[in-house]
Amino acid sequence: MDSTPHGAAVKAQGLGVKGPRGWAFQDVDITAEPGALIAIEGPSGSGRTCLLLALTGRMKTAAGKARVGGLSLPKKMAAVRAVTALAHVPGVSELDPAFTVAEHLHERALLQRRFGGPVRALLRPRRERRAEAKGRVDAALEAAGLDPETLPKGVRTSVRDLERLEALRLSVALALIGRPRLLAVDDTDMKLSDEERKQAWAMLRGLAAAGTTVLAVCSEAPEDAVVVSTARRPEEPRPAPEPETPEAGPEEPARTAPEAQSAPGTEEQPGTEKNTKNEEGAADALAEAGRA
Repeated sequence: MDSTPHGAAVKAQGLGVKGPRGWAFQDVDITAEPGALIAIEGPSGSGRTCLLLALTGRMKTAAGKARVGGLSLPKKMAAVRAVTALAHVPGVSELDPAFTVAEHLHERALLQRRFGGPVRALLRPRRERRAEAKGRVDAALEAAGLDPETLPKGVRTSVRDLERLEALRLSVALALIGRPRLLAVDDTDMKLSDEERKQAWAMLRGLAAAGTTVLAVCSEAPEDAVVVSTARRPEEPRPAPEPETPEAGPEEPARTAPEAQSAPGTEEQPGTEKNTKNEEGAADALAEAGRA
């Protein structure tokens, strides 16, 4: 039986996530085939990470509809989580700086062996289980382009001693051990040089070409990606959220207050209050996901 992962198609229409203080993002549409490279582009605070978490079944949507690998969201969130994996999502799934590369790999392989496969697999001889785990780890490292032999202390190198690109590759490798149909990567190009950014996208492009759908948050998307933007255009105001819409977290009571008066000689920037509320909504929704 072929164990090569088959990518998950991603489709969404009018998708939105709302936190206690407002919308994290709204009106997102996506159409991507299996094995696509999908880039979530937008400014910080625009709900990029919330969208990533929503599409991997880890944050409940409040508006619109979506299907990942044929599974509907938010109805099939648990099933979507089972076929997706996260790579470096701060506050949700991130590397422990005190762990070595070997410790991270061993822990993930152990978790995969115990909880990521059929129960009957635990009945196989220990030698077979170890060989299978080693094969998964080796394949994941190769796909992520991380050669432990090139690290300062090999597999005994601590995460805190890794370069940013090396840490990104390790995080991707850990996610790939479970052979997901969709790999979600946060902050793909953060703090990377131009050359490192090219290498990171080449890695993700290779994973997509091999069949795994890749969903990556970035500040600037490559031209060959399916681009999804969470940025709000000032000329397209968002509709007010409906009170009965289910939310990602508990809602605070609606409050009304008189508009603040502008000081003499000052002029309010268009969309400033709206953008601030959008950032607050994204932060609240993300905080709720971290506590879940």
